Amino acid sequence: MLETALREDALTAVPGGFELRLGLPWIRSMPLSSIAGLFVAVDGVAVEPGELLVVLGPRRVQPAALQTEPGWWFVQDRLVLEGRRKLLSGPHDVAVDLQLMVPYLQARPGSPLVLPFHLEARLGLDGVPVPSVSRDVA
Repeated sequence: MLETALREDALTAVPGGFELRLGLPWIRSMPLSSIAGLFVAVDGVAVEPGELLVVLGPRRVQPAALQTEPGWWFVQDRLVLEGRRKLLSGPHDVAVDLQLMVPYLQARPGSPLVLPFHLEARLGLDGVPVPSVSRDVA
């Protein structure tokens, strides 16, 4: 799970910044509304809230807006995060923090389990695509 969350082809340059494709670090598909506390850092520098968006098909939403999204993050899919910051070519140290609320597991009566995830990888910008069946969350 965790070893495929940030694949070697996860970081790409786009006009105005970069995209980071994140695999689901959990064993089952999850509703987008279960994602909270999304934080990204590149080379030790936080991507500020105003610089970070989530790409859902043709739409771009603030990470906090995922709480009201009706869609799903399927296990094989990649959640696309857009950073509005230009990156130089070459390798970058990328870190992602997020919390997943697991609605079908309880931490205590009446309270769903919330799992924190911290993912790190050294990724090349515009790495060679890894053959797979994954697609972007829409």
